[in-house]
Amino acid sequence: MENVFDPKKNNFFNHGKCTRWVLKDDAGKLIGRVAAFVNEKKAYNYEQPTGGMGFFECIDDEKAAFLLFDTAKVWLIENGMKAMDGPINFGENDSFWGLLVDGFTPPSFGMNYNFPYYKKFFDAYGFETQYEQLTNHINLTIPFPERFTKIANWVRNKPGYTFEYFSKANSAKYIADLMEIYNDGWQDFENFVPIKKETLEESFKSMEPIMDEHLIQFAYFNGEPASFVVLIPDANQMIKGFNGKLGLIEKLKFAYRRWVGVTRMRAIVMGTKPKFQKHGLESVLFIRLGEYVLPKNQYKELELSWVGDFNEQMIAIHKATGATFGKKHLTMRKVF
Repeated sequence: MENVFDPKKNNFFNHGKCTRWVLKDDAGKLIGRVAAFVNEKKAYNYEQPTGGMGFFECIDDEKAAFLLFDTAKVWLIENGMKAMDGPINFGENDSFWGLLVDGFTPPSFGMNYNFPYYKKFFDAYGFETQYEQLTNHINLTIPFPERFTKIANWVRNKPGYTFEYFSKANSAKYIADLMEIYNDGWQDFENFVPIKKETLEESFKSMEPIMDEHLIQFAYFNGEPASFVVLIPDANQMIKGFNGKLGLIEKLKFAYRRWVGVTRMRAIVMGTKPKFQKHGLESVLFIRLGEYVLPKNQYKELELSWVGDFNEQMIAIHKATGATFGKKHLTMRKVF
């Protein structure tokens, strides 16, 4: 999380800026925090210039919450903004994004968690929901639906299709392939901003301590990058109980837990080029993942996070896998 606010480690500073505050009561006790940011590449894609706020935490006190919101609002107005989205991240939307309103279960790494009472603050302040973010869960102790498996095996055997998993030794190739698929597959969504190679390189570098190359899968057609899915083991299960510390003891515990393995994975991003959508490639990638994961008898749950309620194609894929509801987050906006 600290890397989000480090200009040397977050390339969003190349086209934006951010700041943050902490709030203390009269006795000097810490009672809240908030961050605000302007992403110049996205701010002007809306009806009004729109900035962001996030990393909001607060005690159950409306006055304190509104003071944090007001502080972010004033800074954004000073920087030419006329609205703010929140709670969001100063970075890609795969982490620290959205207000949790349903499914208050232990979160996977990078997924926002907050107390249920936060919602009343956002509503009372005048935030309105822009879209819902749905997270679904797959129980890995039971097989994929028979129809899903049948389609996957049929597609896998069609001529021209090949499938590979990520390789650190050849990371430049796979990062370029992922960027090509992602930017082509998401370009028609409203307010889409192409992902940059530098952003992906940073993301993969940050994933290295927990990465399992076999959990990052690619599909090709006659050599052309067509589809991908990126899964990571849940780091929250590795760092549980550390309370933000990473001394020698914690590092040893982390290494041991990583070696032993965790029981949950998180799918952080998927993508398919439009011309290959509805070809069943995603089903093959999931079946390949299952063939690797299930014999290990380690992982029990796969979290498919998160898909916008506007993305009917991805919701249909989640449903086809037999996934069940897990969580709901909201991306909200306050127009000044």
